[in-house]
Formats: sequence, structure tokens, C-alpha cells
Amino acid sequence: MAPDDPPRSTAAPRPRQHPALLARAGAYARLAKLDIIDYYLGLLVAWSLLAPVERTDPAVLAALVLLLAGELCMVAVMTSFDDVTGLRDGSDAANYGPDAPRRKLVRKPLIAGTLSEAEAIRFGWAAAAATALIWGAAVAVAPHSPLWAVAALALCLVCSAQYSWGLKLSYHGWQEVFLVALGVGLLAGPYGLLSGTLDAFVVVQGVLFGLGPLLFGVYSNTNDIPGDARVHRPTVAVLTSPRGNAAFIAAVSAAEAAIIVGAAVAGVAPWWFALALSPVVALRARQWTIGFVRGDILRARNLGIKIHRVAVVLLIAVNLARPLVPGETL
Repeated sequence: MAPDDPPRSTAAPRPRQHPALLARAGAYARLAKLDIIDYYLGLLVAWSLLAPVERTDPAVLAALVLLLAGELCMVAVMTSFDDVTGLRDGSDAANYGPDAPRRKLVRKPLIAGTLSEAEAIRFGWAAAAATALIWGAAVAVAPHSPLWAVAALALCLVCSAQYSWGLKLSYHGWQEVFLVALGVGLLAGPYGLLSGTLDAFVVVQGVLFGLGPLLFGVYSNTNDIPGDARVHRPTVAVLTSPRGNAAFIAAVSAAEAAIIVGAAVAGVAPWWFALALSPVVALRARQWTIGFVRGDILRARNLGIKIHRVAVVLLIAVNLARPLVPGETL
């Protein structure tokens, strides 16, 4: 190099950016609702229910990784087909339109125009195939494989694809039941693969876990009454009066509290179970007040997501502390 030549840069060349590719990947991530982690948390609860010696078993940890990957794909199946149906019947356009500024349109890539209907359908079926393959691998590596647990996972996959597609369970009055049942299946099924057993305390925690998504879903349904009614989606919020809907949500919240207290009184759960989960009961009362006394439904819905996550943390804490409490056995 001549003395007068400019020095050559020794820095490594920058990698080429692919903004269009990244944008499409982001659109698919939003279609799959990867930011909604609430059903995935059941795996942590299932893990915490295991005996301490089982929690670090390599087969358990490998199965958990595969179960999580399969759940990511399964939720993508449900949300992809739900968005396609919402596009076709116009409910998403109504619920995420200009009159709903607090609902983020970007979360609906079909309505926003960042993905096509055909792309979403292909993605949904690919996610279904991936779920079956990954969960099949989880069954193969898990310490146990009781038929009921395998059937529970299979039913979760089949019903998630039929939630707004095919049989359209949520369009025939099954939405609220589905939300709870899916939570039960996604906790009890994995627990069965990891432990080979099932008992009443696991079922109680499965029901409480499933009530979490229901108790923020029903607030979303309350907000979505005009759009759901227009397409004849028979949620409880659509089928009842405003007072009846408020009473239904209050009853579900009370049922959650009754399960918590009843499990302790019946001896299914530790005697201190109700005390440990008392923050959930108090927060449910606050949630209902915000939604139906103050009239801020979407704030109540967002609080419901936080309450579900608080409940998961408390359930895990109970399960981890239980072997340490004198007189408690697993």
C-alpha cells in the first residue's frame, strides 16, 4: 500500500440485513401469539408437583423441553385458525377496528395485511404436524407413557385445531369449557408422562390453572360482544344480559375460591393451601370491581393475565414447600 493510500479497514464486514424476512418472521410470531405464555406455565406447575428426586432426572428435563416446543406449536395451530376465521367472518375487523384503540391491530397480522389467509392456513397445518411429531418424541423420551396422558395431549391438539376451525367449538357454545379443559389437559397430561400417576391434588391444580385463562378470556368476550354477536359466536357475554354476564363471571370467580378452600378442607390439599392462595382470591374481587363496577373491562382483562401468573407462582411455591413441611407427604 502506497503511503498516500487511505488505510484499509480491518473491521469485519457487517452481515447483510434482511428487514423483509425479519418482518415476516415477526408477523408469523404474532400470528402464533408467542408473547402469550400463560398455557406454557402449566409445565412448570407439573414439574413442581414431582417428587424432589424426580425433578432433575435427565429424562424428565428432556421431556419438558419437547413438551414446551410442542405446546408452542399447538397454540400456534389454535391462534392461526382462529385468526383465519376471524378474518372471514369479520369479527376481528370489528373487535380490532378504529373504534377499539386499546386493542393493538398489529397483533392480528391478517387484518393488518402483513400475512395472507393462505399463508396463515399453511402455517396452521404445519404447526399441527410439528406438534404431533414433537409430542411423539416427548412420549418416547419421557420416563412414563400412560395411555390416558398420551390421549390427553392428543385431545388437546385435536380440540385446539377445532376451536375456531372445522367443528368450530367456540362457535357452538363450548368456548368457556374449552379454555378450562385445555388448561387441565396441558397440566395433567405432561404430569402423567413425567410421573406416571394422577391424583386429586393434581386435578385440583389443573382446574385452577385452567380457570386462569378463562378468567381473562371472559373479560375479553365482554369487550367483544358487538363483534361476536354479529357473527353469532355464542359466548356467555353474548347470550346473557350485561347483568347476567357480570353474575356469571362473579360465579366463576367464586367457584375458583371455593375450589381453593374446599381442597384444603377436604384434605386433598395441605391445610395451609387456602392461606397460600388467598392473594388470588383477593385479586379476583379487585378484577371484578374494575371490570363491572368501574367499567374498565380491558384493564380487568389485563389484570386477569397477571392474576393467572401470580396463581402459577403460588402453586409452584406450594408444591416446592410441601415436602419441607412437617407431616406433609407427596
